[in-house]
Amino acid sequence: MNLVMLIGRLTRDPELKYLQGSGTPVANFSVAVDREFAGKDGKKEVDFIDIQVWGKSAENCTNYISKGSKVAIQGSLRIDTYQNQAGENRKITRVNAVRVQFLDNKKNNNNDKAFETLQFQEVPDGDMPF
Repeated sequence: MNLVMLIGRLTRDPELKYLQGSGTPVANFSVAVDREFAGKDGKKEVDFIDIQVWGKSAENCTNYISKGSKVAIQGSLRIDTYQNQAGENRKITRVNAVRVQFLDNKKNNNNDKAFETLQFQEVPDGDMPF
């Protein structure tokens, strides 16, 4: 079973793109997640994790959350491989989010009710290109 659940804060605004050909929306951002344990110096350590969201949820994330927003993410770990321009094999690890819950109490001034109803979004299986 490949299941990842995270709570953290966005380290940058979501970047929205549309796949060429299908027009499927995809948003990318990263979250800072505190570790449960402290490091050798007694301070909690932080992991920075890349997140990818698809479909309507990608558009909602772009419209309603930004750098510093607190979110809960549920998804699966995905490891993709590619070759860089020098021909070297590289790996990229990210969470493919199927649920994004907005945890901040902040509201969008333009449409408070819409923000409240979008607090929990699921990506339907048909919206993912794989």
